[in-house]
Amino acid sequence: MAEGKIIEYIDQRKIILSCCIKDKVSKWQLLTLSNHEVSISPKRALLISSSTINISKPREELINNLRLIDKRRTEYVAQVVVQDLWELTYDEKEIFPFNYLAQLSFGKNITDDHISAILRAFFAEGTYFKLKDKFFVPNSPEKVDQIKKAREIAQSREKEISEGASFLKEVIDNRIPKDSSIKEKVVDLLVQLAVYGKDAQDFKQGKEMFSRAGIKDTDRARALLIKLGVWQEDENLDLYRFKIRIDFDEPALLEASKVAKKDIDAFGREDITNSEVFTIDGPFTKDFDDALSFQPNKEGYSLGVHITDINPYIQVDGPLDIEASIRASTVYLPERQIPMLPADLSHGALSLVQGADRPAISLFADFDKNLELKNYRFVPTIIRVKKQYTYDEVNAVYKNQPIFSKLYQLANALKNNREEKGALLIPLPEINFQFSNNSGIDINLVEQDTPSRFIVAESMILYNRLAAKFASEIGLPILYRSQEKPQERLSTDEFDYIYYVFRQRRKLRPLLVNTAPLPHSGLGVDAYTNATSPLRRYTDMVVQRQLHAALFNKRPVYNEARLKEFSMLTQQTLKDIFLIKRNRVRYWLLKYLSKRINDTFKAIVFQKLRYKYLIILTDFIFISDIPAVTGQELQLGQEINVVVKKSKPLEDLLAFELAD
Repeated sequence: MAEGKIIEYIDQRKIILSCCIKDKVSKWQLLTLSNHEVSISPKRALLISSSTINISKPREELINNLRLIDKRRTEYVAQVVVQDLWELTYDEKEIFPFNYLAQLSFGKNITDDHISAILRAFFAEGTYFKLKDKFFVPNSPEKVDQIKKAREIAQSREKEISEGASFLKEVIDNRIPKDSSIKEKVVDLLVQLAVYGKDAQDFKQGKEMFSRAGIKDTDRARALLIKLGVWQEDENLDLYRFKIRIDFDEPALLEASKVAKKDIDAFGREDITNSEVFTIDGPFTKDFDDALSFQPNKEGYSLGVHITDINPYIQVDGPLDIEASIRASTVYLPERQIPMLPADLSHGALSLVQGADRPAISLFADFDKNLELKNYRFVPTIIRVKKQYTYDEVNAVYKNQPIFSKLYQLANALKNNREEKGALLIPLPEINFQFSNNSGIDINLVEQDTPSRFIVAESMILYNRLAAKFASEIGLPILYRSQEKPQERLSTDEFDYIYYVFRQRRKLRPLLVNTAPLPHSGLGVDAYTNATSPLRRYTDMVVQRQLHAALFNKRPVYNEARLKEFSMLTQQTLKDIFLIKRNRVRYWLLKYLSKRINDTFKAIVFQKLRYKYLIILTDFIFISDIPAVTGQELQLGQEINVVVKKSKPLEDLLAFELAD
């Protein structure tokens, strides 16, 4: 019978002291030190005393008796040195009963209290022994080290949570400490929570820290970062999500510094610094990587397309090259630009700035008087830009200045030639944001087929087409871009132009990057590559290296296998960059529309879904949606007016309704 016995068992990771007041064989009724009655299975008992107490005594006396027993046992615990006992036993690789370990610690004359002290000490310490089937088994030294490290990590984390919670509470109470050792760790955690939410690696730690600081919602992480001055109100979270590199590391900057001071090696290059070379770009462009020249001759005209040559400066597989390969491309966002190469190079030493001599890989294309291409050649050159025009400047004078007038005619001839071969020309205006100092946002659409942009675009297409032709004919391995014919070619006569373009673009086949010269249906050319933006796109840099090697009669820098590797490595990054840009355009548009609640905008019905219609906002060339209303059927392509009802950029929430 267990009645009157002192019983110790584990409940909620604690050892509970009790006495058995009723033995029901399969269940024991126990009175605990906290004056509660519990019922447990006898199997749960860890320690059963050899002696008994008189349970017929009043309950208060029983509880006092338990207190005295607990006091004695607690005092004995202080005499147990668990590590010493482990050092005596771990080599034996055996299991040890409680009484044997008690004798090692207290001598042969032991009582129930001594045995309990061993149980309590070992259970509380938890590093050197593990409890198994009511015996203690020594842990191996490796396991002991593992437990100690885990405990140190847990203690460190607990300290971080406690100090972090205090820090956050001060932030909330507008008492932001200027110097705090925990600040950096709290900021890192806040960034995690703001960027990844519940998917954050340390979400549980962050949630606990917030809870102790009295903050119920971890969604407040973004607001706290803004309050701390770490983030701006319009912080771009995608740059964190996609791990976009902003700053350059020291080796890349050191190489860039050396490159910027390097003199041009004129060996093997044609000096055309006296030619009238010019650029046409946007008013804020700084990374000029392409320039043009154009002059009449006896047979017709000579078009020069000049691309800055990065090869003499950026070492293959060097720090700058590796950095550029990771970045894959310059990131152009409405409010900022994140360059692929350091600004000292992309905006300075390698940029085709006015008045500076620069090495280039130039295409000279000769046309007859009917603007038919007769021959071409790629040449390493040294050029000097005489004038930098903006698109608007050329648009204003192209009809009156002979060079631009003839260039425009040539661009049309090149376009017509491509259209005859199946090119599908479906440009749309691009949304442009202008930011004022008082946080205002203005939006306008920039046409992509103006005369000046048209001249530049056709010149670049010609360069890339002929570079692909040149490489293909001499067997030079490069990265080609191709596209199969669209699933269907729609008629422009049936629809509004914007609606037609959106529909036709959904019929296009995907663009492919490979090492075989295949047709590019969308451009209407037999083979195509990209080599005109080596300051802004890594694959252009790679292709230019191959062209450079061929023109200087050197072995190609890369074989096909390496080129395919580059393609695989950069394609996902380029997709990420595209998504970042799209999301950022959406963010700024939502911010703009947040000031236009209840304003009306024009739209075209694009697609019907189950509960809503997709619409094209024609003022922004942007797809949104409106709810479908029972009994109100809209037709695809129908022009409608919609009203902004909600626009919350931080929540990515945009809602329109059909205007009355």
